[in-house]
Amino acid sequence: MSDTPSTPPAPDCTEPRTALTPPEVEALVRGICFKTGPPRNVGVEVEWLVHELRTPQLPVTTERLEAAYAALRSVPLRSALTVEPGGQLELSSAPATSLMECIGTVSADLRAVRSVLAEHHLGLVGMGHDPWHPPRRYLHEPRYDALEACLDRTGPAGRRMMCTSASVQVCLDAGYEEPGPLGHGRRWWLAHQLGAVLVAAFANSPLARREPTGWRSTRQLLWLEIGAGRAGAPPLDGDPRRAWARHVLDSPVMCVRRDDGPWDVPEGLTFREWAVSGAPRPPTREDLDYHITTLFPPVRPRGFLELRMIDAQPGEDGWIIPLAVATALFDDPEAAETAYRTVKPLAERALALPAPHNPLWIDAARHGLADPELHEAAITCFAAAVEALPRIGATTEVTDAVAAYLDRYVIQGRSPADDLLDRVRGTDRRPHGKDIRT
Repeated sequence: MSDTPSTPPAPDCTEPRTALTPPEVEALVRGICFKTGPPRNVGVEVEWLVHELRTPQLPVTTERLEAAYAALRSVPLRSALTVEPGGQLELSSAPATSLMECIGTVSADLRAVRSVLAEHHLGLVGMGHDPWHPPRRYLHEPRYDALEACLDRTGPAGRRMMCTSASVQVCLDAGYEEPGPLGHGRRWWLAHQLGAVLVAAFANSPLARREPTGWRSTRQLLWLEIGAGRAGAPPLDGDPRRAWARHVLDSPVMCVRRDDGPWDVPEGLTFREWAVSGAPRPPTREDLDYHITTLFPPVRPRGFLELRMIDAQPGEDGWIIPLAVATALFDDPEAAETAYRTVKPLAERALALPAPHNPLWIDAARHGLADPELHEAAITCFAAAVEALPRIGATTEVTDAVAAYLDRYVIQGRSPADDLLDRVRGTDRRPHGKDIRT
């Protein structure tokens, strides 16, 4: 949900307020959303649920959150710290020139954040969806008022997504202009097919109101229910720049901002229609930049590729695993080629429908690695990542952590969601397993 960039930022939204035509919009989007060149930078946006330190099942009052967040604002961090609509915290790294630089920076910032929160008897919880509490708005700002009004038209999923979900978002360079394993066209396609494998392997949100939802990733279910206009990808056939530009033009406008008073929330107005009609006022470059931030596809191009499909992970360092796996599978040429060949057969299951609203992604969210084909693909991809990590400069500790995840979860056809389900069902045989219902 945050729009704080983790790699090269989107264009400044302080351009002169000149009205745009549809051809100008398409040209601008094609020019700014895929910055090509050698893959050098990596970033991560890590979202966390904030709960009672010792008993996360208890609700936290708004006053306590406000006091803790006021204290955090005085803490020097290298990452951007933002608050999500339901009070979730997000750390967005600056662009890093290596995986280990990114991990080191965010780890240090997280230690500082946890220390301050602990003084307020609060802690960070890594789950893709809050298993205990109903959605509750913490932030009351025009943007989120408009977003809530817009998403309410498709049902309750929008409020749950805004207030009770959390993710690990990996940000990687778009890639070379030329074709090949690191070319931007290949990386764009791979992100949408490998994305289903990442959904399944890192599913960690099977509960709502302490009960199983029937989905390994309830967070992905919410994006499905929000709908393709706001949370869907463009078609993958053809040039990525053209496809994304048309998607931006033909997606519904969330709001028309005002300097004073509530923002307008039009129904069914696409940005193309707004640019043609000029009503209620002509859209500007600033409006275009803002409109792009209100689209939430599983892969969002912002000059770089923002992978948005991964649930928040358990443990203090669980977020490092998806960051390391994704970086290895995209930035190491050998691993990227292995991943491409592995997921290519899975693409048939998508039926040429955009993610996440296709059978492949739906099966990944519902069944996780219990799906045989996703299970087999995940084993191959994770093994390739383990081999590639030393080549891209990962430490033995990080490589071993990914290998341990491969052994504990992927080979077994499990994800952290299965641990949560075991605890609810009383089938957790691990030592010291805790019942999430207590």
